[in-house]
Amino acid sequence: MRAQFVLSEIGVGLRRNLTMTFAVIISVALSLTLFGGSLLMRDQVSSMKGYWYDKVQVSIFLCNKADAESDSHCAKGAVTQEQKTQIKKDLEALPIVEKVYYESADQAYQRYKEQFKDSPLISSITPDQMQESYRVKLRDPEKYQVIDTAFSGRPGVQSVEDQRNVLENLFNLLSGMNYAALGVMALMLVVALLLIVNTVRVSAFSRRREIGIMRLVGASGFYIQAPFIAEAAIAGLIGASVSVVLIVGAKYLLIDGWLAARIPVVNFIGWDAVIVKLPLVLAIGLLMPGLAALFALRKYLKV
Repeated sequence: MRAQFVLSEIGVGLRRNLTMTFAVIISVALSLTLFGGSLLMRDQVSSMKGYWYDKVQVSIFLCNKADAESDSHCAKGAVTQEQKTQIKKDLEALPIVEKVYYESADQAYQRYKEQFKDSPLISSITPDQMQESYRVKLRDPEKYQVIDTAFSGRPGVQSVEDQRNVLENLFNLLSGMNYAALGVMALMLVVALLLIVNTVRVSAFSRRREIGIMRLVGASGFYIQAPFIAEAAIAGLIGASVSVVLIVGAKYLLIDGWLAARIPVVNFIGWDAVIVKLPLVLAIGLLMPGLAALFALRKYLKV
């Protein structure tokens, strides 16, 4: 009988505050969608870093005749064969170096023509203007500074460049977007909590006569509070379920159905990463409104 009464009170409360309950559901759904999306974005950035950093190379560009006339780093003249041999020997002796690739000026010219074949400047570039270089694959890309310190400023070396710097800007942008999403999520979460508190207070006020009768007949505090907590928890669970549908839909339609086909060079996260986050989203959607309702009843209504 008690369980039936509690269930009937839950139904009454949800019907009386249908508009506010709907607002709670939408707020919880949006905030948890942003929360789940932020977690997945963090996993995506980590996956991309692991994938691309493994392919990052450090480039040591060597001085040519044109550099000797215009670049202060090559003031001692173009690189000599003896210098090239010594640079390669020193590179291969470093324990952090996995492999060293040599690219001649002709090879650099051919690669330039392939990459910029539509550029109007292609006809003005000649092979002797291109730089020879060593492309160095590191065992640990984080230790680029070792190469930079050891070879920058050496005779015959024009510059040492780390491809990771180019990728770092992209990853910083993605991380910034992730933090922005977390900020919006926090704001939506505050709005959802305020709505839950107000919904519980309005619901309890509209049933103050029933609450008074229950107190007179000796009903326990938890028995009085249970319908209100359950109402908030049900609304939160519905909102979390909507969030799960949105996250799954975004993975299936946006990532797998659209982005993966158009950006094949990106290693997008798999379904395993998504599935792991869904129980957390549902748990937060269930527990957060229930705890907020409990707090509202004890602090404001003192039932």
